[in-house]
Amino acid sequence: MQRFFIADVFAETAFAGNPLAVVIGDEALPEATMRRVAAEINFSETTFLVPLPEPDGGYRVRLFTPAREIAFAGHPILGTAVVLRQHLALPLAAPLRLNLMVGPVGVAFERDPAGAEVAWFDAPAVTLGATVPREPMAAALGIAADDIDPVAPVQQAGAGTTAMIVPLRSLDALRRCRLDLAAYAPLAAQGCPPLVYLFSRETHDPRNHLCARFFFEAHGVREDPATGNGAAFVGAYLLEHRVLAGDDLSLRIEQGHQVRRPSLVLLRARRVGAGHAGRAGAEHRTGLTGAASEIRVGGAVIQTVRGELL
Repeated sequence: MQRFFIADVFAETAFAGNPLAVVIGDEALPEATMRRVAAEINFSETTFLVPLPEPDGGYRVRLFTPAREIAFAGHPILGTAVVLRQHLALPLAAPLRLNLMVGPVGVAFERDPAGAEVAWFDAPAVTLGATVPREPMAAALGIAADDIDPVAPVQQAGAGTTAMIVPLRSLDALRRCRLDLAAYAPLAAQGCPPLVYLFSRETHDPRNHLCARFFFEAHGVREDPATGNGAAFVGAYLLEHRVLAGDDLSLRIEQGHQVRRPSLVLLRARRVGAGHAGRAGAEHRTGLTGAASEIRVGGAVIQTVRGELL
């Protein structure tokens, strides 16, 4: 039997946040079938697993977009972990380990003040890479170069998956962005991936710290309602470039307004100086000179559908 679940991740209410399909089978499906199921469901990601731990205690998880298998993505980690915990009837205090292509990722659980289940994952090591000029990125997004905030560079960041991080001056600039793959072609030729994480320090809700959008290519350009790996990337980026004051950040990132699926991504990012010990298993080398970072991404997960594949 292949059990099928839909969960809304980074959602404060049902039918918000980023929808995820999770398939839990008595046996592993052939890869070709997983690809076809992911394309049929047509969510940004669908995950597949068998609920039996591997020798290290972790659960092997495969992640597929409608177009390809990927190594790491945030909302599938959290949604899969919550669905699996509930499927196995494990206590809330019991952490899980998911074994992905990028490596093992730990997930812990808690309840927020409203009673919703919140999951947190320890981000794998984030690498900050090449920077590009503002002008070609602005042209690919349909905005002016001056709409890009000079506080920090347009830069690649990655952990298994790689995206471009683009800081914007305002919500207005964020609203006007559209990714044009033809205009993006010169950047792609330089090795820039067609995944773009945009953020503004101006927000819709004054309780929040950043407003974000994320464009990616999967049979055309899509927009993600909430992006956990992008939040991990921006955590390393904010620490590296000191965009926000302090070495210990606890942030609320709003996303999904343009696609009518409002989302809330929680981010904890801490700079750990050279010679200082971080949490066991959670110290990550980044572009930080002589330092490391600890990055955790969290959000609420609400199950909305369950059934089985026929």
